[in-house]
Amino acid sequence: MPSKPKQPKADGMHILFADDEPQLQKLMGTELPRMGYRVTVCPDGQTAVDVLSKEPIDCLLVDLDMPGMNGIEVIARAREIRPEIEAVVMTGNPSQKTAIEALRHGTFDYLMKPCRLAEISALMGRVSERREWNRLVAALRHRLQRAEGDSDLIGENQSMNAVRKLIAKVAPTESTVLIRGETGCGKELVARAIADESLRSDQPFVAINCGALPETLIESELFGHVKGAFTGADSGRMGLFEVASGGTLFLDEVGELPLAVQAKLLRVLETGDIRRLGDNQSVKVDVRVVCATHRDLEKMVTEGTFREDLMFRINTFELRLPALRDRIDDLPALAEHLLRRHRADGTSGQLFTEAAMAELQSHQWPGNVRELANVIEHASVLCDALPIDVEHLPQHFASRQLRADLAETAPMTMREIEQRAIERSMTRHNGNKKAVAEELGMSLKTLYNKLNAASEASEAA
Repeated sequence: MPSKPKQPKADGMHILFADDEPQLQKLMGTELPRMGYRVTVCPDGQTAVDVLSKEPIDCLLVDLDMPGMNGIEVIARAREIRPEIEAVVMTGNPSQKTAIEALRHGTFDYLMKPCRLAEISALMGRVSERREWNRLVAALRHRLQRAEGDSDLIGENQSMNAVRKLIAKVAPTESTVLIRGETGCGKELVARAIADESLRSDQPFVAINCGALPETLIESELFGHVKGAFTGADSGRMGLFEVASGGTLFLDEVGELPLAVQAKLLRVLETGDIRRLGDNQSVKVDVRVVCATHRDLEKMVTEGTFREDLMFRINTFELRLPALRDRIDDLPALAEHLLRRHRADGTSGQLFTEAAMAELQSHQWPGNVRELANVIEHASVLCDALPIDVEHLPQHFASRQLRADLAETAPMTMREIEQRAIERSMTRHNGNKKAVAEELGMSLKTLYNKLNAASEASEAA
């Protein structure tokens, strides 16, 4: 039976030491914890494999020449269970063949028996550094996959300047931040700005949209899982809390989390411990959590769909973002910034005609900056040479705006609605009646008749 893990320093690796020599078992069980590591000691290879399937082991230190299942076989099985695990072999009979075999199975290094404690300490230090680099690379890869441009907060509107001041206040602290605002208003950019100005700026920034994953996967994505935890879990996987350890984890749309996951999130925030799905051992993480939502959490608490204790825990510091329609004076700067992301020639000169910019500024932007980004990308594709004009904006753009206008105005007759649509289309196409007729789905003759009728009605009035 394996011995019980010793109590370690909080940030130490969990090492599994497997060797059939009782004296070495006793020595490593004593000395590795003194070096700051957790250690589980196993007398043979099969016991080691059994432990690997149950506990979150970070590093293997195994004897190459154990009876029954040897060190190479243990490492091969370990890779199947926990692909990210590091492995070191110990041997008293080194040979080129065994060294090559060990390296083929991804062994980090090997030690020759008898070895000094100083050698073991130095090697474990290098393993720890390797794990840290791997974690940073994983975090960077995650960030690149989600990259949506830089983290600059564009605009000089009074409300945005107030947001910047609040970011400067809260960023250097360890407070949990809740960012509130409509969908698409730039909550992730604010989270990145907080991370960039924090004391963790050189550590990973990891983001996840809690509403983008099915309930069955969100827990595994956040906390990781062990092999066999659920159907399809053919190997173990590190969760985003572990990937972000030392840095910042951004939980976008935190209001979409299932209640069961909310309970586990609360535990992590209170204790700093996570437990992989299917595991019976906890892992210590050091993560600053920033949350965001467009939902009314207080209402959700009343309805029983969001935990009140979690709401209080994540709302240590609240930051509200304005909708784009409430800072429309920032739209020109935002539009130009977004255009330069798509155009190599968008660096100087006029980027938008006055008519196009007027059209953009008259829109209500229910999708906020995300909608603006999509409109600008569409216009950039259609425009061969700058500036962007009304004709380069999406054809359905005006109809969306018309619907928004109608929702805010007094009741109108069908004739009035039709006339407004014609007027906006005429403005957008600079009076090109053929283009207007095509956009509105009517014949050119019908359009002329409606324009004449409108003119006569105006004169009569």
